[in-house]
Amino acid sequence: MSMQDELNAIQMQVMQDLATAETMDALEQLRVQVLGKKGSLTTIMRMMGKIDPSDRPAMGKLANTVRATVDEALSERRLELAKIAMQKRMEAEASDVTLPGRRLSQGTQHLISQIREEIEDIFCGMGYIVADGPYVETTYYNFTALNAPENHPSRSAKDSFYIVDNAPEGKKPLQLGDSDVLLRTQTSGMQVHYMEENKPPIYMICPGTVFRPDTPDANHLPQFTQVEGLVVDEGITFGDLKGTLDYFTREIFGKDRATRYRPHFFPFTEPSCEVDVSCGVCHGKGCRFCKNTGWLEILGCGMVDPNVFKYVGIDSEKYTGFAFGIGVERVAALRYDLPDLRMLMEGDMRFLRQF
Repeated sequence: MSMQDELNAIQMQVMQDLATAETMDALEQLRVQVLGKKGSLTTIMRMMGKIDPSDRPAMGKLANTVRATVDEALSERRLELAKIAMQKRMEAEASDVTLPGRRLSQGTQHLISQIREEIEDIFCGMGYIVADGPYVETTYYNFTALNAPENHPSRSAKDSFYIVDNAPEGKKPLQLGDSDVLLRTQTSGMQVHYMEENKPPIYMICPGTVFRPDTPDANHLPQFTQVEGLVVDEGITFGDLKGTLDYFTREIFGKDRATRYRPHFFPFTEPSCEVDVSCGVCHGKGCRFCKNTGWLEILGCGMVDPNVFKYVGIDSEKYTGFAFGIGVERVAALRYDLPDLRMLMEGDMRFLRQF
């Protein structure tokens, strides 16, 4: 077969293959087969130097004509395939402009953040200020300055997340409980920080996250939010404490929930008590959530122990005060009759969107 016949055959074959090329990948494969470094047309054009000099001009012109024709045909087919792809995409993504528009749903705060801010608003309305404290504490602020003795159960490694560093070379590795640094188990340590830096009168709350190695269940979480409250002033009595907390419970729950005060013990308050709110799930009749008692603990409170005042240099003969700690997750559960605190942490949007 002469070179002229080969060039004409290549052109004819390309035109046939272009008609059956349905994708851009197939079109690119055809281009490489003809015009690539090892393509059929490229190979012939490299052989021009071997033909008779008298035939070279005619063959060169024919080869250039075939190449131009092939290039043009490839470009036209590429445009056709692009139009076909665009048409298919438009048909697939076609939308009915007569349909009503879709509004993007607006995000909201998590329920825990909502309750926390509402508690802050209630106490700010009574003249309290909002303070903030560190999440990582020393045992001095978390226990010692709060009148907790060395053998108090809460100081055990089983009840606290201690932060253990690697021991220096040549020394025995530290064990849990050897460190005096831990994730705070309560926001009460902020009482000491605040009294060290501020003198009475003091009316403050400190909201924040606390950490305890509790197994998650319906009533307990290893990480939860607590709001600490502290009042120090002249003439403060237990009546002021009860009046403050009664007002708070009415504001946060409404007048249909009953409250009760039970004697208790906290190292940093004396006398101390726990405040319970009637269970909103069973309305005081008893259920799994309230352990069949009809009541749920909402906070602990009491009059500030004089020993705590000694650590911060406040005269307990002149000043008295009270303190309390509120569990935000418990408030949310009681207010909205949630049977399980874990629902607040699972991130189920079907649940969270209700609030």
